[in-house]
Amino acid sequence: MTKELFQPLSGNEMPRFGGPATFMRLPACTLADQLDVAFLGVPFDIGTSNRPGARLAPRQIRDESRMLRPYNMATRAAPFDSLRVADVGDVAINTFNLLKSIDIIEKHFSAVLESGAIPLTMGGDHTIVLPILRAMHRRHGPVGLVHVDAHADINDHMFGEKIAHGTPFRRAVEEGLLDTQRVVQIGLRGTGYAADDFDWSRNQGFRVVQAEECWYQSLAPLMREVVAKVAPGPVYLSLDIDGIDPAYAPGTGTVEIGGLTVPQTLEIIRGCRGLDLVGGDLVEVSPPYDTSGNTALLAANLLFEMLCVLPGVEYRA
Repeated sequence: MTKELFQPLSGNEMPRFGGPATFMRLPACTLADQLDVAFLGVPFDIGTSNRPGARLAPRQIRDESRMLRPYNMATRAAPFDSLRVADVGDVAINTFNLLKSIDIIEKHFSAVLESGAIPLTMGGDHTIVLPILRAMHRRHGPVGLVHVDAHADINDHMFGEKIAHGTPFRRAVEEGLLDTQRVVQIGLRGTGYAADDFDWSRNQGFRVVQAEECWYQSLAPLMREVVAKVAPGPVYLSLDIDGIDPAYAPGTGTVEIGGLTVPQTLEIIRGCRGLDLVGGDLVEVSPPYDTSGNTALLAANLLFEMLCVLPGVEYRA
């Protein structure tokens, strides 16, 4: 039996300011609906260290996704013509307990993966990638990683705590969740606590691309190098919105100047086409600092771009 494919609700059928409050105004479904791709939110910012507010991001990103249309006019991707895609709501985290929330998130994503759906996640702060990677490991074993961020997120601790938004990738390495020879971090920059702050990543086998390496140029050549490093095998894509320069994305918690441009970020995501992507996230949008809505709008567009490079997407001539 052929699965019914869903299309976003058209702006010609219902005004953009109306309709369901789901990502791209897609149907609200459950994991029992045999989805190929599940958009979901993790309204969590207990692990943030500076400006809070990322718990409010899934709702705001969904709202700003209402202008998105189903066809990618640049790449010709037509994801809704070949994949069954829907919004499965939010993870019911424990607002008062970080460690309990981590367990809840891991179990939730294990269920998503067990259902056969590829998760595309609206964070939340970057702490959430640790339980997601734990679930990924249970399903796929150690995964490769394309990580876009201003920060390496490899602290050993923050205020004595081992799990926070600045520690997930160190914990992921320690727990064997990553294939460390297939990891690339792009956009790292800013000041550090020590001169060798990014060297721990390099010592694990990561390719570290500091933001200064990206200035004034297209990142298409870099992405050919990235694909050669992380393929073959399952790859996870994690994008912290602060990897992008605050001129484009001011609504975030830990702002750093001199970041990636929006076109460069599009090149990174589009450059992942052909990889065995098993999931992706967009984290650290903070609506209270996003007074124009532009940061959430950018986040929604980048999540759509992630959808457009997943395995199984059709492209129109």
